[in-house]
Amino acid sequence: MIPNPAHLQPTPIIDSDHAAVQSFAHEHADHANTPMDRAIALYYAVRDEIRYNPYLYHLTEHDHKASFTLEKKESWCVPKAILLAACCRAIGIPARIGFADVRNHLSTPRMREMMKTDLFIWHGYTLLYLNEKWIKATPAFNKELCQKFGLNTLAFDGKNDSIYQPFDLKGNQYMEYVRYRGEYDDLPLEEIQKSALRVYGATSLKTDGVRFDNDLN
Repeated sequence: MIPNPAHLQPTPIIDSDHAAVQSFAHEHADHANTPMDRAIALYYAVRDEIRYNPYLYHLTEHDHKASFTLEKKESWCVPKAILLAACCRAIGIPARIGFADVRNHLSTPRMREMMKTDLFIWHGYTLLYLNEKWIKATPAFNKELCQKFGLNTLAFDGKNDSIYQPFDLKGNQYMEYVRYRGEYDDLPLEEIQKSALRVYGATSLKTDGVRFDNDLN
């Protein structure tokens, strides 16, 4: 797919025109000389400065906004992917968001008990248009989290897709991509909500501000 204007425009969720998003993007990317180097810099900024917290899984429009994720300094994979897309759009790099169902074979017991499954539907990643092709980037797991759980920290070189590894550092099966759900110019929130209702039940759609304590500290 060739980039079109939608891949650079802000949306209510990918709010690349928000002052905080603009400031964060320029702070981390303006020192780099090429679009690829700027994208790499933004990838690492989002990966490590925004802490991964799966217990913030909350399917409202507000909770997915790039500016809100930047304010909270922690979130799960989809809002982090949205933030990276927003930062890249803010500095003129075409960006989209993609989704896949993944099976996390190393999911914590508490997470499995809460979800009743090790299947994470609609896992989010970012697509960036660099050197005339779309590249996948997955900024979800911050460096400290990977060190704690014995995982390879996922890198991004701007040339090759950066997606979860199938094994951890000890050779244990780790992340399995089960189904790709497509790539979008904006968040397909209604589709995600319907899927979550089917797979996780009504509690996945809470909108009353409830949060879970994080056992990843």
